[in-house]
Amino acid sequence: MTAPGTPPIIGVIGGSGIYEIDGLENTSWQKVGSSFGEPSDELLFGELAGQQMVFLPRHGRGHRIPPSELNFRANIDALKRAGVTEILSVSACGSLNGEMPPGTFVICDQFIDRTFAREKSFFGTGLVAHVGLGDPVCTRLGDALEEAATELGLDFKRGGTYLAMEGPQFSTQAESHLYRSWGCDVIGMTNMPEAKLAREAEMCYATVAMVTDFDCWHPDHDHVTVDSIIKTLLDNADKGRALVKAVAPKLAGRTVSCTSGCQTALDTAIITSPDARDPAMIKKLDAVAGRVLKG
Repeated sequence: MTAPGTPPIIGVIGGSGIYEIDGLENTSWQKVGSSFGEPSDELLFGELAGQQMVFLPRHGRGHRIPPSELNFRANIDALKRAGVTEILSVSACGSLNGEMPPGTFVICDQFIDRTFAREKSFFGTGLVAHVGLGDPVCTRLGDALEEAATELGLDFKRGGTYLAMEGPQFSTQAESHLYRSWGCDVIGMTNMPEAKLAREAEMCYATVAMVTDFDCWHPDHDHVTVDSIIKTLLDNADKGRALVKAVAPKLAGRTVSCTSGCQTALDTAIITSPDARDPAMIKKLDAVAGRVLKG
């Protein structure tokens, strides 16, 4: 229920390898409930260079929850209830692009959603909404990530299409070649429907996909060892935490609405007439859509 113009609170969703934030002070783990069930874990509240931060380990501490069993709606809803206004998603991925080798950080700007076993919307029967998703990530957050990555000297690419697969198995070669023919750059299992739900919740969202290996399309794929993947994953994790630490001050102090319109995404999205809206749904959506449903 954060109104446009409210000073930012930055949420970080950490994927494989990102289980903490370096430099976080005045920390406390707190349980935040959701009307959509249980989130992956408690939320870690703290401050980084004076900026309020909230961290959520996407798979739970200890990496307990597989991609298909993540309660994406509860995760986003809980972050919204915690006051988070913008989300930085950091996760491991495979590369579908020969120019994005292991160790590359990709600041994605597009998604293709191939998942099929997940709840993908907060809305439903009794309260229908259709948000725009033509530009699914926040340009302002992407700009800040690019600036921070440049300052750190990271090997990164600005722009790229993330193919979200269901998992937990990896792709077949036929699938991998198909996704490459579509122009996809990286492949992972967690950023959808996460990005869709963040937009429905009127939260700025950007993702950093950290490449650990080439997907199975690559002729050298069979020569990749588990040890090399783990080494890259750990190296990426160190750099990923450094990136979060570097970008936080760049997002601090904002006192105006998001120029990308993320925080007003529901202004024209709800199509159900007021007299036909289900009161139970209105109550359930008090955090996600309270701004537009009040009154």
